[in-house]
Amino acid sequence: MIDLIYFILIAYGLTQILCYGKIFDKIRPTVGFFGELFRCSMCVGFHVGWLLWLVKPLTNLYHFDNSILTAFLLACL
Repeated sequence: MIDLIYFILIAYGLTQILCYGKIFDKIRPTVGFFGELFRCSMCVGFHVGWLLWLVKPLTNLYHFDNSILTAFLLACL
């Protein structure tokens, strides 16, 4: 249960930083496909979710199985 809470907090924070953080204002795309993507926190959140699932072997903060269904569900979360 605590793994899920850590995952949610990390995904939420990273999504907010990527979408709205001033630190990325100069490098965040504003036009085209990626410009559209970075204006949508739901889109960025989805991709943050599966990327966090992908890098799970590099951290001890959360542990989930290796199934593609788990990756999809965590991305949707």
